[in-house]
Amino acid sequence: MGIFLFAKESVLKPNSYGQHGLLIRGTSRFMYASLRSLLFQLPPEVAHRVSLLGLKAISSLPFQSHKIPSWAVQPTQVMGLTFPNAIGLAAGLDKNGDYVDAFGHLGFGFIEVGTVTPRAQPGNDKPRLFRLPKAQALINRMGFNNAGVDHLVAELKHRKYDGVLGINIGKNFDTPVDNAVQDYLIGLQKVYPVADYISINISSPNTPGLRDLQQVDRLESLVSRLKREQKKLADETARYVPLVVKVAPDLNDKEVRDMAEVFNSVNIDGLIATNTTSSRVDVEGLKHGQEKGGLSGKPVFSQSTKVLRKFRKALNSDIALIAAGGVFYRSDMRAKLDAGADLVQVYTGLIYQGPGMVKTLLKKE
Repeated sequence: MGIFLFAKESVLKPNSYGQHGLLIRGTSRFMYASLRSLLFQLPPEVAHRVSLLGLKAISSLPFQSHKIPSWAVQPTQVMGLTFPNAIGLAAGLDKNGDYVDAFGHLGFGFIEVGTVTPRAQPGNDKPRLFRLPKAQALINRMGFNNAGVDHLVAELKHRKYDGVLGINIGKNFDTPVDNAVQDYLIGLQKVYPVADYISINISSPNTPGLRDLQQVDRLESLVSRLKREQKKLADETARYVPLVVKVAPDLNDKEVRDMAEVFNSVNIDGLIATNTTSSRVDVEGLKHGQEKGGLSGKPVFSQSTKVLRKFRKALNSDIALIAAGGVFYRSDMRAKLDAGADLVQVYTGLIYQGPGMVKTLLKKE
């Protein structure tokens, strides 16, 4: 699952990061393809760890700036926030907030970290992450492995990244669904001071019972309580932090309508459409295709875009939509925007496309 380790150019020269710096994002497509083939020889989680450590080491060099590079500045206003550009990193790649500054060098207008839970937890047993290169996809059943919300908050207090920061919160695996609101309240209260927006993960297929929170009665109870807490925190801090909900792609028309009615009634600030899918239709017969977990990448693009479009029609116009699911190319991004998205997130596409992906997506035609 590794992302990348080295830059195309290792010489020091003036650039948009400051007087000097490594062009971390500048890896050529050919060079990255070669590096990826080496990384893909490693177990996915090992490759992921190695890649992140390499990226962090490069971005930590003393001559690196942490400003959004000039080519990435295409501002857009969403949820009352100014996003340097509309391309974001989806939650999951940086679960603990350890690599925000490193990812910031790639030009992301916003970065979402997590999913984080009140207590640290190891996640599901390994192996729990699988590559499907022929489908340009991944299957993961990580299970919200993370170091806990206190670790994440401590890390983010020192960030230098100047883009928008989202924090994705969830419940611990051993918290009963009926008591889930307490975990989300803890997460909301603790991350509020360091977040620019907060996303509520109720759609991962890898925590037993989590998707039950998408059922209308439970959904209304949860988001209503979190919106009340948001108002309280906003009054106390004189700072409003938007709340968004991340939903699954595996929703039928009635479920979309019912959920949209709840979101409209509570004035949710935004929606992320979508998380990974439980479907295996497009990966049947492929190695690892029947592994349990959430499928991401190209196979989820069509369904996630359909759900996105349906929500756009059903939601109030002032509710923001963040698209996620299968974005690899500029045409994919355009399709998401045409379906009603205000912002677009990438995850699996970054792993297959490499660090130059953001610049490619932002390149003006």
